[in-house]
Amino acid sequence: MFPAVSLLAFSLLATVYGQQVGTLTAENHPRLSVQQCTGKNNCQTQQHSVVLDSNWRWLHSTSGSNNCYTGNTWDDSLCPDPDTCARNCALDGADYSGTYGITTSGNALTLKFVTQGPYSKNIGSRVYLMDANDHQYQMFNLKNQEFTFDVDMSNLPCGLNGALYFVEMDADGGQSRFPSNRAGAKYGTGYCDTQCPQDIKFINGQANIQGWQGSPSDPNAGSGQFGTCCNEMDVWEANMNGAAFTPHVCSVQSQTRCEGTQCGDGDERYDGLCDKDGCDFNSFRMGDQTFLGPGKTVNTNQKFTVVTQFLTNNNQSSGQLSEIRRLYVQNGKVIANSKTNVPGLGAFDSITDEFCNAQKQVFGDTNTFEQLGGLNTMGQAFQRGMALVMSIWDDHAANMLWLDSTYPTDVPASNPGVSRGPCPANSGIPATIENSEASASVTFSNIKTGPIGSTF
Repeated sequence: MFPAVSLLAFSLLATVYGQQVGTLTAENHPRLSVQQCTGKNNCQTQQHSVVLDSNWRWLHSTSGSNNCYTGNTWDDSLCPDPDTCARNCALDGADYSGTYGITTSGNALTLKFVTQGPYSKNIGSRVYLMDANDHQYQMFNLKNQEFTFDVDMSNLPCGLNGALYFVEMDADGGQSRFPSNRAGAKYGTGYCDTQCPQDIKFINGQANIQGWQGSPSDPNAGSGQFGTCCNEMDVWEANMNGAAFTPHVCSVQSQTRCEGTQCGDGDERYDGLCDKDGCDFNSFRMGDQTFLGPGKTVNTNQKFTVVTQFLTNNNQSSGQLSEIRRLYVQNGKVIANSKTNVPGLGAFDSITDEFCNAQKQVFGDTNTFEQLGGLNTMGQAFQRGMALVMSIWDDHAANMLWLDSTYPTDVPASNPGVSRGPCPANSGIPATIENSEASASVTFSNIKTGPIGSTF
């Protein structure tokens, strides 16, 4: 995820660590089946579920229904200081379909962009895959494995992002490390990523109220003194006009709280704990503008299959991650990934350290990815275990231009790496698309994992 400011652009944000458990609404996780493969045409269906991120949940007094946080302001009486706030406030259960527009059917998960619920209008959502026991997040080690899913984003226009990715958050949502967090994974706690978001309201068991300032563009969000960082593998960030897959790495292991320069804000973007830019492969940005989109080689007007292979240097899970390879399948046809077509950049069709170094040099980008260990660091994070995240969101920081348009906007689009997609430079403004594209949605389905070559 790319935005140049740390504020994550989710519109109904609430909390991460230190939450108590509310009892006013029952929490029932929507069921979602996935498949584990051991060989070609040999896949077993497993019953799992998804859980809504705590950021979207109602946060209220443990003794009643008074809000601990309204709009982008904390209640001073319930939250006079970080520890008291954690004791006084509780997360409650979620009405997944009625309030948040989240539905499942068999192996399919659909996320709606805007949902008018009984009490409020919800913008976007973020869910995590739970384990088969429905107690913790399902943790993945994809070294020498492939991960496959189907996606229908024919109803996902410019400015939106239907994302599927992995982050190195705690399997229990931080519950064991931070005892004041009694909610845990069951209530979607513990989020972190390489943007080190500071809009998270509870971090490491304390409310992030110190230095809290409301967002000037999002009436439901703000940012505090601390951020929360961890390694991130963006398998899929996309709308019908563009797509990217991007490993991001950090100098720290597991979820880590940051402050000041560590968070990498503004001019300190490349001085923080994590590589915010990542090493992305976006076919449009890499010079093939005919590959993915409506009516193109990968036709985003229809559902298709995305295959991502995580190869190691010894073809075993014990080896170092050395290559991330991409394939597509549509209408029964296997489609190889596009090749780079940029002057000065060799012909690459996968992510390797060689590709990342060459791309950064040609585009003139800072190579924090290499400085923080590149693919080996990404592989080490998978070895420790990473949670699966699926979300739909708009971008209050950069209008999603980094994914589907021209970005940065203050340099010529003809410069290498600046043109990232066909969307207009004035597209993706949240205040506009939250009304004009309110009916947008994305559907992820048919999730499979297994040895290389086993899932498609």
